Amino acid sequence: MPLDKDLLHRAWAQKCPRCGTGNLYKPGLTLTVRDVCADCGLALAKNDSADGPAVFLIFILGFTLVPLALLLEVAVAPPLWVHAVLWTVIALSVTIGAMRPLKAFIIGLQFKHRASDWKQ
Repeated sequence: MPLDKDLLHRAWAQKCPRCGTGNLYKPGLTLTVRDVCADCGLALAKNDSADGPAVFLIFILGFTLVPLALLLEVAVAPPLWVHAVLWTVIALSVTIGAMRPLKAFIIGLQFKHRASDWKQ
């Protein structure tokens, strides 16, 4: 089953899964979802993404950063402190940058597949 491009665009923009215009999150650098979409009135508080975004991000980071760290070690053999600083900065940057869009994507998937549960 192909991915819905509208769903991906709305998740990347962190917009309401129904209308695509209302902001999904409360203002600021937070993962708190608004109670209701300001544009279409969708009850966003009914979503339950739980730990899904964090688990997916852990798997993505684990499958990409560990092999990259091993390749760097074999190719260059830098000191241990270089590994610690480099991979910490990369992991934190990817986590902070990807958590909100990934949570928005999971909320969009829930809305797409269980829209009847979201009705007021």
